[in-house]
Amino acid sequence: MVLSLVSLCAREVVSDHSSSPCWLRWLPGELYRPLLEAAFTSCRPLAVCELVQRWPERTLRVGGRKKQGQTAPNRLCIQALLLAVVRGLSDLRCALQVLDLCGLQGDEGGMGDHMGGWSLTVALCTMVVQARAGASRAQRREREQERKRFSALEREKGVKRERGEEPNGDEARTDKKELGVNKRERMGSYGILGEEEVIKGVRRRMEMERKRETAVAGLGGSRKEPEEKDVNSDVLVHVRADLFVNARSWERVRVALSTPGPLKLQCRHLRVEEISVSNIKTMLGLLPRQVLLGVDVRYSSLGVAGLAELLPLLSTFPALNSLRLHYCNLDFRRDQPGQEEALRDLSVGLAKLQELRRLSLTALRLPGQLRVLLSSLPQPLEILELPYLSLTPTDLAYLSCSHHASKLQQLDLSENHLDENTLPSIRRLLSQASGSLQHLSLSGCGLTDGLLGLLLPSVGGCWALKSLALALNPLSMAGLMDLVRMAVRMQSLRHLLYPNPLEDYQPGLPDLPSSAQLLDWPLDEATDINTTSSHLNRVLIDSGRCDLFLTCDLLNYDKDLVD
Repeated sequence: MVLSLVSLCAREVVSDHSSSPCWLRWLPGELYRPLLEAAFTSCRPLAVCELVQRWPERTLRVGGRKKQGQTAPNRLCIQALLLAVVRGLSDLRCALQVLDLCGLQGDEGGMGDHMGGWSLTVALCTMVVQARAGASRAQRREREQERKRFSALEREKGVKRERGEEPNGDEARTDKKELGVNKRERMGSYGILGEEEVIKGVRRRMEMERKRETAVAGLGGSRKEPEEKDVNSDVLVHVRADLFVNARSWERVRVALSTPGPLKLQCRHLRVEEISVSNIKTMLGLLPRQVLLGVDVRYSSLGVAGLAELLPLLSTFPALNSLRLHYCNLDFRRDQPGQEEALRDLSVGLAKLQELRRLSLTALRLPGQLRVLLSSLPQPLEILELPYLSLTPTDLAYLSCSHHASKLQQLDLSENHLDENTLPSIRRLLSQASGSLQHLSLSGCGLTDGLLGLLLPSVGGCWALKSLALALNPLSMAGLMDLVRMAVRMQSLRHLLYPNPLEDYQPGLPDLPSSAQLLDWPLDEATDINTTSSHLNRVLIDSGRCDLFLTCDLLNYDKDLVD
């Protein structure tokens, strides 16, 4: 990646922290962004703190999609960023009103000292609570200083009375004015209030005046709507982030969301793990309605009835477009009383999610119920992930003819067994989605050479396909070569995840092994895995498809996803 001259100069400037007092006071606003990026890249937390504390714009976005070669900010830099936001609350030079940290989290346990989603959530909640505590201490100091000021004025009046110097009406009105409208400025000039409190008061009035002008302009000069919450009147900075919540951090997140103060925490995507239905409902009730885009629930024992309780709450978020449920114990059993009614409630609840575009259901064991779940959705889905769902031929037949088929951009049917009975539905589904489908995963579906040969023409007809995953399928070397020859003819395809051929395994493997057996069975030491890769890469070279990336499944398949 070639750096611009501005980026190179910015790295040089932030490299020497001792010189920051010289250039910070003369720094134009348009250079703050490249200097902050250089400070993140070079891991200069002191420079990050000084820049953010004086941030000249109303919005600061850190995170989101990374540029090529760009990594997530260092943990120290993120901590310096959060500290600077709190300090900037009392700095008149800071114009920050919206801090957007969505997508900032790095991979937990990955390379480098990055802050993962769980750690970042805890740090954000701590920042919000500390800002509230600081504001409370400042208010207590202000009240105490005001009391002392009032006592001093009363003592002065008492001395004048003893001397026979009664204040006239004008002097009394002047004293009242001093204690009222101009209280903070006069207290600051007398040295009773520190410079930080005076600056904070000035910024508070500026924010209130701006909000008042905006409300009047938006309503044509009318007053604000009565239902607007007064709690937002004290908010100086809105903090948007993706929140990761589990049983250990639940209480801290709840306190941060329910605590009024100068920082207001907003959630763009919510991920919860191992939390009860009641706690999830409580958290959803604390989140701002207009901001939430996605909910990801994992390893929580919801049950069909529990999910039916959550869906009415989810429907109150108008922008919600993603719902992901992983291992939530949605085991549908007809022999249990109330299951049919709960399933109908589930369908009604999903129908109320007007903007839903992504639905992920992992290991929920709802065989034969796909029509009930998906037919009620008002809009066609663009991303549908159904791994480990025990899909039946009836489910796949419905999906191939549903209103979702022609709009699908990403489809994951991993670990759902496919055979001659389900193959016609899969081919019809791929035909319907041929113009829109970009990512397809059929890993662990039991595809043999014969089944794959029947399926390849339909897969090859998906002219927009960018990635194809066929890991942990029992394919021979001949079937694998047919797959690669088809892949090189797909001009849009950029990534193919292929299985190890059966010839690479030690003897004793069953004729039709499952994905778990393929994952655990040892490879033959006498077989060189690089030989398989060389054969496949030779096909790429001969076809001139150097832009197609081939990956072996045993190096890139998550073992935890296989039962």
